[in-house]
Formats: sequence, structure tokens, C-alpha cells
Amino acid sequence: QVRLMESGGGSVQAGGTLSLSCAITPVDSNVNCVGWWRQSFGNERVGVGIVYPGGVISEYLADSVKGRFTISHDSAKNEVLLTMNYVKPDDAGTYFCGASLSYNCYTAAQIQVWGQGTQVSISS
Repeated sequence: QVRLMESGGGSVQAGGTLSLSCAITPVDSNVNCVGWWRQSFGNERVGVGIVYPGGVISEYLADSVKGRFTISHDSAKNEVLLTMNYVKPDDAGTYFCGASLSYNCYTAAQIQVWGQGTQVSISS
């Protein structure tokens, strides 16, 4: 079965950089899309970005992070990377990666497999 595991979370100073990784196993798993989501203060998970491992569709980034974050897929390792540059306090929360094998990744309801989440805190 497809499994996802996030790593790389931690505490970073405002304006700094933090890189998150979402490992997809088995490595040869095929998923339609993988999205990064942020959840804070018990709120709903908010989409941050989407990447399509097949490369047919360009990656998506939410307006709130566009220009600061990048999302990419490492095909060799089957990892999805989220590089967070110039982080802001609003970027804090639990970051989850989620994959869909049968659907797109536009909404949380479409996600079929979730990782356990990794915590990101911003200090100022």
C-alpha cells in the first residue's frame, strides 16, 4: 500500500528557510498527485501546493506562498519536496502531504493517503 511520511519540520526564525520532504513508499508507487497542506489551531487543512509526479501538469502553489515556496518531485527517490523561503508567522502549523491515486488534489476530500504530519513553528 502507498504510504507517505513527512520529515524536515522544526522551528525556524521568520525570514528563514525550511525544507520539508514527503517520502512515498514503495518507491515505485504511482500517484496522480501529491499535495502539501497546512493545518493550524484546529482549523481545516489549507492547500499549500500540488505537484504531479508524471510531469504532465505544472505544479501549483497557493497565492499566499507563491514567490516564496517551491514544490518539486524527485523521481529517483519518489519524494516531494517543499522548500519554504522567507517564512512568515502565518506559515506555522502542521504540514501534511497527501496523495491521490484516483483523483486530483484540489481538495482535502480528494486525498486518499495522508502522511502523519510534521510540525513547523516560526519564531520572531
